[in-house]
Amino acid sequence: MLDVTQGQSTPSLADALRPTPFPRIGRLAAKVLRAAYALTGRDRMGDLRLERVRGMPLLVMPSVFNPKLTRAGTFLAAHLDSRLVSADAEVLDMGTGSGVCALFAARHARRVVAVDINPVAARCAGINACLNHLEQRIEVRHGDLFAPVAGERFDLILFNPPFQRGVPRDDSDRAWRSTDVAERFAAGLRDHLKPLASALVVLSTFGDARGFLSEFRRHDLTIAVLAERSYFNERLAIFRLQAPGFGSEA
Repeated sequence: MLDVTQGQSTPSLADALRPTPFPRIGRLAAKVLRAAYALTGRDRMGDLRLERVRGMPLLVMPSVFNPKLTRAGTFLAAHLDSRLVSADAEVLDMGTGSGVCALFAARHARRVVAVDINPVAARCAGINACLNHLEQRIEVRHGDLFAPVAGERFDLILFNPPFQRGVPRDDSDRAWRSTDVAERFAAGLRDHLKPLASALVVLSTFGDARGFLSEFRRHDLTIAVLAERSYFNERLAIFRLQAPGFGSEA
């Protein structure tokens, strides 16, 4: 894991955020791929679908992010093993969507709370918990960011945030766009971390990754690059956030 000192930028951090080669070509390719799905009747973004993620069945309802079409959620979920999620851990999956990260965390954790502002996503995550026989470990709540978990603290917080800056058009668009999620998440994170706890946030070069990291620094959170991966039209990085000095509290 690559540490990033507060207020400084290292080559590794810069690599995690630098634009991918030929970004205009990459965006065009993404648009063409989406158009091809629509033209052939395989556009999964607005359909009820049963997908499989690393062998795990996953129902995706209309208006809910499909993790088979977007990389960030499955990239984060793939790193949730017993080294990151202990058997006695209490985990918060923020912006759970279909519940893919909550499901992978619940295979190891004692308890997972999954939160989403989209009521359809909250229902979808609950169905997937039952579908994978993890309903005893996953509690799904509907609400905005930390509001549904007021006064609660966790050993690990997961977040696949809306990357784009802008006003969302509807509930489904909230998974893509927001005006202030970076600021509010960074401001509220400390109040929901147990001593020695951390948060894992996945960011993409498609969105305002630098804005998120700037807010994390502004709230004196330490940042480390846990994992990163480059694609033709996108670069993803998982950042581990901790509150310095918090581990000494009772």
